Amino acid sequence: MAAKKIQLTQEQHQGFLNLLKTRFEQNMGRHQGLNWDKIQVKLEANPQKLWSLFEMERTSGEPDVVGYDAATDTYLFFDCSAETPTDRRSVCYDREGLESRKEHQPKNNAIDMATEIGVQLLTEEQYRYLQTLGTFDAKTSSWLQTPANIRKLGGAIFGDFRFGTVFVYHNGAQSYYGARAFRCALSV
Repeated sequence: MAAKKIQLTQEQHQGFLNLLKTRFEQNMGRHQGLNWDKIQVKLEANPQKLWSLFEMERTSGEPDVVGYDAATDTYLFFDCSAETPTDRRSVCYDREGLESRKEHQPKNNAIDMATEIGVQLLTEEQYRYLQTLGTFDAKTSSWLQTPANIRKLGGAIFGDFRFGTVFVYHNGAQSYYGARAFRCALSV
């Protein structure tokens, strides 16, 4: 399943850039030393990626810049909502996990939803980095990209923040909970 090829209307485009700029300015600790004007140029040149960020926002992710890779000249955005995005909750890990449920199937799965909007789930390393920028998932949890050897055995990993510590653990990929969704990453 590939990302949809959608563009924002001019009104959505301008309004969303303003929202991203405001969030950027209000959370400078997430991206010290970075310049919004350079980021906006990148976003303006990549309307499909701006649409993906818009979808992250629409599903309650509150995307923000969390880094810059000089080698690839790209800015990294993560979902920065305090808790896992509300409009992505109650999904199992992937299509295989979804189809393995005979009863009480959720409506969707994290991997297909992320692919549809052109983003990826955070890796464990990215999730641990996010947690250095604030406190995230203190009451919820987020599916993370799962290593192939774990997924092959039917499992998937997720993370949360409890007792002042980042925890990463496992569940069956077919599991889903009202307090678990997934966080996205996108390079622009």
